[in-house]
Amino acid sequence: MTAINALVLTGYGLNCDHETAYALELAGAKAQRVHINALIDGSVSLDNFQIMAFIGGFSWGDDHGAGVVQAVRMRTNIGDKLLAYIARGNLVIGICNGFQCLVNLGLLPGFDGDYTNRSVALINNDCGNFRDDWVHLTVNTASPCIFTQGLSQLDLPVRHGEGKFFTTPEIYRRLSANQQIALRYATAEGHPAKGAFPLNPNGSLDDIAGICDQTGRVFGLMPHPEAYNHWTNHPQWPHLNERIKRGLAQDPQGLTPGIQIFANAVSHFAK
Repeated sequence: MTAINALVLTGYGLNCDHETAYALELAGAKAQRVHINALIDGSVSLDNFQIMAFIGGFSWGDDHGAGVVQAVRMRTNIGDKLLAYIARGNLVIGICNGFQCLVNLGLLPGFDGDYTNRSVALINNDCGNFRDDWVHLTVNTASPCIFTQGLSQLDLPVRHGEGKFFTTPEIYRRLSANQQIALRYATAEGHPAKGAFPLNPNGSLDDIAGICDQTGRVFGLMPHPEAYNHWTNHPQWPHLNERIKRGLAQDPQGLTPGIQIFANAVSHFAK
């Protein structure tokens, strides 16, 4: 199979580049960490990549709001290149701060192919503080999201202070009707969190944890799939491991759900 090249954007307070590149490599991609300035000055071209990852961290210290300065800098300098990149059928994932940047750029929700209009926001957590925890998630299996194909429930870690998904009733209705709500916070049994804290860690509208554009090729989520790259990452691993030793559970095999999200992106180009 021809190598699938993935660009992992980094620089100025972004701090998940190594983990995200590692996750993409586990998923079968050839990952390259690229500083935002390298895209702006043209020393690295988007033309060489099929997957682009906007990673987590605190870009520009989250001054003026999470992901705002990064979005302005990218729109001003390479906005047209980003639009062309998406138009060519490539994939984009925005994780945590990356999700915040995508909505500020207008790349999400991307209604009717418009990737310039900002119509949703990720604002301060209702709890009033930064959340560093694991959450249960359900996948909307009717969503066109390429990254979540084949998944129904999963656990992932969150670490954010501005993760509350918010928009107007009209925009929410369009997201729902288009099946663009890809991930929701849930109970361990897969029932809706119904806004209950800490199952819904930030107070997001309708428990929304991630959305995609109408094509399913641009995806943003607050939880960190790259941080669940091995089964032992899960906080319940010691309990599960003890059950495995006693013959009460099976040793998990294959990719973790976190890596599966990236593997779906890689396999999309292999089909």
